[in-house]
Formats: sequence, structure tokens, C-alpha cells
Amino acid sequence: MNTQTNFAIQVRGLQKSYKSLHVLKGVDFDVQKGSIFALLGSNGAGKTTIVKILTTLLKQDGGSATVNGFDVASKPDGVRQSISLTGQFAAVDEILTGRENLVMIARLRHLANPSRIAEVLLTRFGLTDAADRRVATYSGGMKRRLDIAMSLVGNPQVIFLDEPTTGLDPEGRNEVWKTIKELAANGTTVFLTTQYLEEAEQLADRIIILHEGRIIANGTLDELKKLFPPAKVEYIEKQPSLEDIFLAIVGKKEEK
Repeated sequence: MNTQTNFAIQVRGLQKSYKSLHVLKGVDFDVQKGSIFALLGSNGAGKTTIVKILTTLLKQDGGSATVNGFDVASKPDGVRQSISLTGQFAAVDEILTGRENLVMIARLRHLANPSRIAEVLLTRFGLTDAADRRVATYSGGMKRRLDIAMSLVGNPQVIFLDEPTTGLDPEGRNEVWKTIKELAANGTTVFLTTQYLEEAEQLADRIIILHEGRIIANGTLDELKKLFPPAKVEYIEKQPSLEDIFLAIVGKKEEK
């Protein structure tokens, strides 16, 4: 696989089985550097398995994948040093303050000047006023922003966000969406899994739809819209939403 490209992630022929269950059946895709890439799929489609393989938490059975030029199977240490993974629930210590959480992570990573690193990230994520409050007093959106800030300690080139707005109210979700857009604007590659189709529609530069272990659609939102039957012109031509497209594509695959 040629890694001298403009892609942060390259996946070819990825396969994974759990006993008799074939979860991934030859998955191929590329993620451009500095972009927001959304992986969509129903529960059980294989999204989490892909994330686990790309973050070296799980070994594939076949195919290959590179992250930041490092092969996930043969050079896992290189992958781990250049990525960050944020799960579905904020992994913050609620007894500590926001500042203390960030300083702790910087010290665990053996970085110079943890206090300065914490200050920069608190400012960047709009948490300066709450920096010295215990995290237990934070709203859901603030906890998630702090969680993402903690994952950026050490300036990883790629951040994996696994359903980052699960359980958040609309205001908290909007806060996180703004943060994700800012990450990409600053050059960070964001690999996003989500069950909220609106989230992918709002954020993603490129979207792939995973169904029963295979990629059944891959493109920009505009490209995916072209796969949807033309709208009937009545009084107003209705543009299909990503939900319309998702249901239409998945439905076609299930009919075959």
C-alpha cells in the first residue's frame, strides 16, 4: 500500500470474523488528511470493529490498513503515538477540575510544561471560566468538550470519535459539532462514527455507509444524493436528507 499520499488512513480488503460470524467482508476506503470522515451503519454493521482495528485494539483476519503511514498490524506503536480515541461516554475524572484532568494527561504522556498545555486547551475549547471547577458540575456538552480536549494532549494527527454526541441534549450536541469543525479547520483528521444521520450530514466531508460488513456507499453528501431517485416536483422540490438516502440504499441491498 502506498502511504506517500494525501490520505491519513488507507484501508484495503479488510476482513474480520468472530467464530462463524463474518463481520467485515472486504472493506476498502481512504480518509483524506484534515477532513471529517463519517462512518455510518446500523447496529451490528461492523463500525466498532473497524475502529478497533484502526486503533490497534483488534487484529484483522485479512486485508491491510495504515494510519498516518503506519501499518496497524506491523507497526502498532507508531499508530498509537499519532492517534487518539474518544469513546461514546466522556472519560473524565469528575472529582478533579477541568484543569487537573488536562494536567494529569499531559504528565502521563511525559510532556514538558503540563500547566501551559492545559491552559492552551482550556482556552481553545472555551472552558477557561470553568477550569477550576470540579468536572461533576459540568454540563454534558462541557464534559464532552473536555474529553475531546484531553484526547488532543500531545497533538495527535488523527482523532477517532465513536458516537461523540450520544446522550447529549441539542445544545450540547451543537457545542460538540462546533468543536469537531474547529478540529478539522486546524488540520486534525477526524474519523467519526455516528448513529445520528443529521450529524454526518452537518459535519462530514465524506460519508461511507457500512451494511452487513460491506461498504455500500462512499462519497460526499452531494454524491450520495445522486444515488437517490429524483424528487417529484410539486409545489417545492424536496431535497433528500441523508436519512432518506440511507434508508433507500440499505433497502435496495436488502431486497437483493
